[in-house]
Amino acid sequence: MLTATTTAKRCIEYREVPAPAPAPGRVLVRVRHVALCGTDAHIWDDDYPAELPVIQGHEFTGIIEQIDPGAVDPRSGLPLVPGLEVAVSPMVYCSHCPPCLDGRYNVCESISCLGCYEDGALAEVVSVPVDKLHPLPQGLPLHLGALGEPGSIAMQAVNRGTPVPGETALVLGCGPIGLLATLFLAERGVRVIASDLSRARMDLARDFGAVAAFAPGGGIPREAWGAAAGPTLVIEATGVPASFETAVRLAAPSARLVQVGISTRHASLSLRDIPFKELDIRGSRNSLNLIPDALDVLARHQQQATRLVTHRFAFDSLGQAFETMLDSSQAVGKIVIDLPVTGAGIPPQAGTARLERSTAR
Repeated sequence: MLTATTTAKRCIEYREVPAPAPAPGRVLVRVRHVALCGTDAHIWDDDYPAELPVIQGHEFTGIIEQIDPGAVDPRSGLPLVPGLEVAVSPMVYCSHCPPCLDGRYNVCESISCLGCYEDGALAEVVSVPVDKLHPLPQGLPLHLGALGEPGSIAMQAVNRGTPVPGETALVLGCGPIGLLATLFLAERGVRVIASDLSRARMDLARDFGAVAAFAPGGGIPREAWGAAAGPTLVIEATGVPASFETAVRLAAPSARLVQVGISTRHASLSLRDIPFKELDIRGSRNSLNLIPDALDVLARHQQQATRLVTHRFAFDSLGQAFETMLDSSQAVGKIVIDLPVTGAGIPPQAGTARLERSTAR
C-alpha cells in the first residue's frame, strides 16, 4: 500500500509499504477521507512535540475491509461488517493510570494519538482496535464523517462548560472548533454570541446558530448579555493569550470559562478578577469518546457541516494542501484529503518531496 510519511520539516515522502496484516481484536479500514487541522500543520512544520518520521492523519473515515466475524457496535448492538462506512477514534490511552481509572481517559498520563505520536491515516489501509470504530449515521456523506473527531473536541468543550438552556454564552474564535461549539450550544438552547477577527467567519457563526457576532477589538455592546452582567459561559477556542484575558474580563460573576484553544504562550491576568468574580476556569482536551454524538449532530446539520469544508485535495497533493492551510490570504475552514490515490502507483512527487516555505502565515 501507499503511505505519506512526514520525514522532516515540510518534507513528505510517499512510500510503498506492506499493508497491515489481520490481527485478533483489530480491524482493517480502507481510508477514504482525512481532514487536516492546525496540529497537522504544526507537525508538518516540525513545530510540535511529535517525533519524525510519522504518518500523519488523525481525523478520518473509511470503509471496513476486514473484521472478525460477530463484531458489533457497542452503542447500537448492530453488526460491524466489511463494507460499512465508519469514522475512527485516533485516541490511545492506557486504561489503568489514575485519570483513566477516574473516567478521565482523555487526559491519560500516557495518552497517544494516531497521526500525531504514532502512525496515522495518511495511508491506504490502517489497522485499528475494533472499539475505535464509529459507524456513520444514515445519510451522512463519508467525507463529512471526518468532522466527527474535531466535532468531538468541540463537544467536549461544551460539555465541560455544563451549559444551561436559556443562558448566554460567548464563543471566542470562529474557526472549526469554535463554530462547532456554537452549533452544539445552540442545539442545547443556549443563546450564543460569537467573536472573531474575520468578518467572513463571524457571518458563518450566525449560520451555525450565533444570535450575534462581534469583532473583539470593537467591543461587545452591554445589551448583548441581556439581564446578566456578562456571559455566564465562555468558550475560548483561539489559544491566543489576549483572547483568554478578554474571556476573564467579560465573564459575569460565577461564570464558567472553558479553555480549549492551545498555545505555549503566557497570558497576563490580574489575580483579582478570578477570585472577585469567583470564576470557574476549566480546561478541555480531546474528548470522552464523543465522536458518535458529534456525528449525530452533524447528520442533522449537514448544510453547516458542508460549509465547514472549504477545500478538498487528492492524496497526491498533500504539499499543496499544507501550503493552503498556512496561507493567510485564503479563507480556510477544514481541508479534506481524498483517497484512494488518483491513478495507479506512486504519485508524481513520490520519493522525497521538499516543499518550499510559504511566507504567508
